[in-house]
Amino acid sequence: MSEPLLFGLTEPEFSELCVKFLVSGLIAYMCFIIWNLAHESKAGKMGTLWLFFGLGFGMFGFIAKELLIKIFGMH
Repeated sequence: MSEPLLFGLTEPEFSELCVKFLVSGLIAYMCFIIWNLAHESKAGKMGTLWLFFGLGFGMFGFIAKELLIKIFGMH
């Protein structure tokens, strides 16, 4: 059995918590970057939509994976 290491959490619990929060922050920052790119390039509504679709597809995959894990009770 693992001993609590930090804030009363074991290493796997702490790692999972950090990944969820830090990756969520990274996704939010990437959304800001995509929005800023669309704004500076004057892409318009349709261009902004395509930028978010194309560049945000990987972020969608991460979010969908987490949702599927929760829905099907995996882990």
